[in-house]
Amino acid sequence: MKNNIEFGSQTGRALFALREMLLKGEVVAGERLSELALVARLNVSRTPIRLALDRLSHEGLLEPSPSGGFVVCEFTLADIWDALDMRGVLEGTAARLAAERLVDVTELRQIREYQREMDVIIRHTLDTFARYMDLNEGFHTELVRLAKSPMLERSLKHLTSLPFAHPSAMVFARSKLPRAGELMTVGQEHHHAILEAIEDRQGMRAEALAREHARLSRRNLESVLSGDSEVLNCVPGASLIRTASVM
Repeated sequence: MKNNIEFGSQTGRALFALREMLLKGEVVAGERLSELALVARLNVSRTPIRLALDRLSHEGLLEPSPSGGFVVCEFTLADIWDALDMRGVLEGTAARLAAERLVDVTELRQIREYQREMDVIIRHTLDTFARYMDLNEGFHTELVRLAKSPMLERSLKHLTSLPFAHPSAMVFARSKLPRAGELMTVGQEHHHAILEAIEDRQGMRAEALAREHARLSRRNLESVLSGDSEVLNCVPGASLIRTASVM
């Protein structure tokens, strides 16, 4: 079976719609999803629904129910911290491999262009936010590509399918925080330092910097969790997070 699902297909549309339902809180943690109810709700046939449910189960957002169908997963803060730590390990490894396997600095042209465009965006507005998100995702995707490791790329893709583990998961919520400008500056400084270490072939330094950059996501989420619920709702998949243990 193909790993990629075309968005234009019925399965692609069903997958997109179901993921949006999960990330926007239209279904809650512990809720059971059945094929027949989703067929009526999304107006697609059972086979695309079944394939979409299987994909979301593989991504870790759903789990099979003993009584049939699937149940929406719930994540504890420990789950989230572990996911972010794992992302740091994998992205750190990607940065180290990128430095060790760099043949020519021209390979950095695309990732530097992403960074240059992000530097131009001084603050987030409705006009610049979507572009910044795209550029940030492009930066992290390119960093993994530079590692030249299909195995690493597959592992990271699976991990970041969890909404809160994605490199761009906190960007919008972060923009709502009182220290938004400072946090954005720190993130940009991390990017520049990572690129400098890769260009200088300093693998261990690049790895340490990329791990520290991933930890920034934890700092951002901790700030969001200590604030009001309106900001938390800006985090994709916030409804799946069990926050009762936050102290």
